[in-house]
Amino acid sequence: QVQLMESGGGLVQAGGSLRLSCAASGIVFSINAMGWYRQAPGKQRELVASMFRRSGLTSYADSAKGRFTISGDNAKNTVYLQMNNLKPEDTAVYYCTSIDSAGRNYWGQGTQVTVSS
Repeated sequence: QVQLMESGGGLVQAGGSLRLSCAASGIVFSINAMGWYRQAPGKQRELVASMFRRSGLTSYADSAKGRFTISGDNAKNTVYLQMNNLKPEDTAVYYCTSIDSAGRNYWGQGTQVTVSS
């Protein structure tokens, strides 16, 4: 089992920044990749950013490229999402996720990000 806990969400004005954190616990050695999804009311859940644990290779949604950065600290079993130049359309619940070596997916509880205009 893997447990994930997000933190760092909140209310910020357009143009501001937030850093989300996701701490993993449990059978963390089995994690192959981690990422961040978001879901706004009335919209499908969207993959924002992801990274492979060992290689550090990352990918981003077009809406996030140039503004968001995903990074990880293996010693702390933690992944981060640095969000800069936030826009009102970034408002959503952000979820941390992981994929283990058996293809199992785990989810955090979500953290609310609200960007005011």
